[in-house]
Amino acid sequence: MNIRDIAAKAGYGVGTVSRVINDQPNVSEQARARILTVMEECGYEPNSNARYLKMQSQTPVAAFVMGVGNRLFGDILGPLQTTLAEANEDLVVTYLDDDADEVRAAIAYQNARHPKGMLFLGGEPRYFAEAFHEIEVPSVLVTGSAADLGFERLSSVTIDNEAAARCLCEHLLEHGHRRIGIIGGSKTGNQTSTLRLAGAVAAIRARGISFDIARDYEPCDFHEAGGYEAAQRLLDRNGDLTAIFALGDVIAFGALRAIVDRGLRVPRDISLAGFDDTSFSQYAVPRITTIRQNAEQLGRAAARILLANMHDGAPAAHEVGPFELIERESVRAL
Repeated sequence: MNIRDIAAKAGYGVGTVSRVINDQPNVSEQARARILTVMEECGYEPNSNARYLKMQSQTPVAAFVMGVGNRLFGDILGPLQTTLAEANEDLVVTYLDDDADEVRAAIAYQNARHPKGMLFLGGEPRYFAEAFHEIEVPSVLVTGSAADLGFERLSSVTIDNEAAARCLCEHLLEHGHRRIGIIGGSKTGNQTSTLRLAGAVAAIRARGISFDIARDYEPCDFHEAGGYEAAQRLLDRNGDLTAIFALGDVIAFGALRAIVDRGLRVPRDISLAGFDDTSFSQYAVPRITTIRQNAEQLGRAAARILLANMHDGAPAAHEVGPFELIERESVRAL
C-alpha cells in the first residue's frame, strides 16, 4: 500500500496525506485524525529514508512565464528572484507560449525535476481548475486570482483588473471620448483580459454609450505584433474612433506604430492608453497613459507567500494589490 492508496481510502488528497505523514501544519484536526486512523488500520508505515532522499533531491523553485513578449513579467521576475535569493532559494525560469497549458507543463516539470515550489506568471484559471490537484508543491499564481479555486497549495497575487480597466476608461470618457475601441486578449479566454474588457465596457455603457463587441473590440495576443495587427483591423472598420484602449502596454506599443503607419498621430488624431506601466511606457513617443501595477510589490509578495508556504507550512494566501492611473502624453481632451 502506498500514499495514494491511503489518500483514496481516507477521502483526502495526496498532498494532505503527505503533510500528515511529515507532521506539517495546514491540516485540519479532522483530516489528520482520519488519515492517521486509516494508516493504522492499514498498517502503513512511511519510509523515512525515502522521504529524506526525496527532500534532498528537490530542485530550485520553478517559475513558468506565459509568453516571451510580456515586459510586465520581466519587471516582476527581478524583485521576485531577489527576495528568494535573500532566503537562499534559487529560481529556474521556463518560458511558455501564450496558448500553452501551463499546469500540464508544470506537472511534467514536477515529475522530472521535483522543484521545491512553483510560480506562475500569468495563467488561465480553467487549466488550474482542471489539473492543479496533480501539483504536489506550494505554488503561487501571479497577476491572476486563484481565490475561488480552493486549492490548499495554490496562492495568488494580483490587482483588481476589472476596477483598474474601468478607471482608465472613465479617464478617457472624462476627456470627452465617446468612440473608444479596445484591443487585446480574448472575449472568453484569459481571465485577466476578460476582466479588463468587462471593466472597460461597463464604464462606457454606464455613460449610456453604445459599445458593440463585434465592432469595437479586437482580440490579440500580448505582444507588439498582435497590437499592431489588431489596431489595423479595428481602424479599418471604425474610422470614427477617437481613442484606443490596449489591454496591455506591449499591445499599445504595436498599436502606436499602426496608427503612425496610417499617417495619424497620437494623441492629435487618436488617443491611446495601455495597461501595466511596463518600463518602456515612459520612453515611448508619446509617453503612454496607463494603469500601473507595482511590479516590485507583486514580485516580492509572491516570493514572500511562497517562502512561507515552503518553509513554515503556511496556508494558501490570496492578495489583491493596489493600482494607479498614470497620466502621460498619449491621451488628449476633446
